Amino acid sequence: MQSLRGIRADFPILDQQIHGHQLIYFDNAASSQRPKQVIEAISNYYQHDHANVHRGIHELSNRATMAYEGARERSAAFIHARTASEIIFTRGTTESINLVAACLRDSGLEPGDRILITQMEHHSNMVPWQLIAQRTGATLDYLKVNPSDGTLDLGQLDQQLCKGVKLFSCTHISNSLGTINPVKELCARARSVGALSLIDGAQSAGHLPIDVQDMGCDFYAFSGHKICGPTGIGVLFGRQEVLEQLPPYHGGGEMIDEVDFDGATFKQAPHRFEAGTPNMAGAIGLARAMDYLDALGREQIFEHDQALANYFLQEIARFPGVRVFGPSENRGGLVSFLLDGLHVHDLVTLADQKGLALRGGHHCTQPLMKEWGITGTARASFYFYNQKEEVDRSLEILEHLLKRFGN
Repeated sequence: MQSLRGIRADFPILDQQIHGHQLIYFDNAASSQRPKQVIEAISNYYQHDHANVHRGIHELSNRATMAYEGARERSAAFIHARTASEIIFTRGTTESINLVAACLRDSGLEPGDRILITQMEHHSNMVPWQLIAQRTGATLDYLKVNPSDGTLDLGQLDQQLCKGVKLFSCTHISNSLGTINPVKELCARARSVGALSLIDGAQSAGHLPIDVQDMGCDFYAFSGHKICGPTGIGVLFGRQEVLEQLPPYHGGGEMIDEVDFDGATFKQAPHRFEAGTPNMAGAIGLARAMDYLDALGREQIFEHDQALANYFLQEIARFPGVRVFGPSENRGGLVSFLLDGLHVHDLVTLADQKGLALRGGHHCTQPLMKEWGITGTARASFYFYNQKEEVDRSLEILEHLLKRFGN
């Protein structure tokens, strides 16, 4: 495990000024930045090894195939899957969840079946299930969130699970509240009634160690661009026994075993779910990002992120009229808040003029925001390359904006 000191030199994008001020990038929950090692790995692939995978016999194709399948092995190790055949490459968390939803639809989801998710889900883990429920006649239910602290109302979980739930899906760490859900317990309770479980790991995979076997989930999804990897690449873990029962997602080349004019037979997982030319460069960059994070140690990353979030939370709570959302303890590395008298879009626009990059809006959790009677929040989200000095400077900026423009 290497020290977090000095690593900012690996991120050239952070060394710049925005509107005449040093950039403070606190929008990591939307997308992280990439170290030069990841950028160089992608560049090296395109300069020396690019060819289509699996189909060629020549040397470049062999190199590309080895690197691509090596990235699958690396991804399996990153989340402690049993085997690389449980790893499906997708475009990101959104496509991963849509893949599962579509395959469950085609494998017999029907009227009377129930899908259970939570009120805090990102739209990517809500809209696909709404569409599938509409198309199959299944019922979509929601586990409530306690407005007092942003935690799940687990007292209602068993009662809801016992209503014929076929799949339970929830986020590991809420992107709008910072809530860390007890996913191991949730997966076990879903399994006890025969329900499949899917965990949205977009906010957790790059921030803390993940062991899908210990977690007990049937599916786990995350995106490369949130863990210092490229955009357009993501991972779907599926338990082997479950994947073997699912039909293909898309049809095309590579996912087939044999094709005739009157039909086709398909490969085993994971290749049956990866039609067409894959994102080879993305997978290679993703593997390099995983190497980078694990060299730092995700335990250390989590402690760092959480410490910054707790410090920011403690200090901004002193502001008059501030409203903070989510748990006061045991939260992930982000804080959602409102400042009295400042519309959230005005707040983030004014902050940007001082070089501070925040996120403002409903954070793709619009139903939860409506439930709580707000249109959105400002969000500061932290990662291992952020520093306490940046938090102090951000608090100075926000205090100045509150005094000048707030009530």
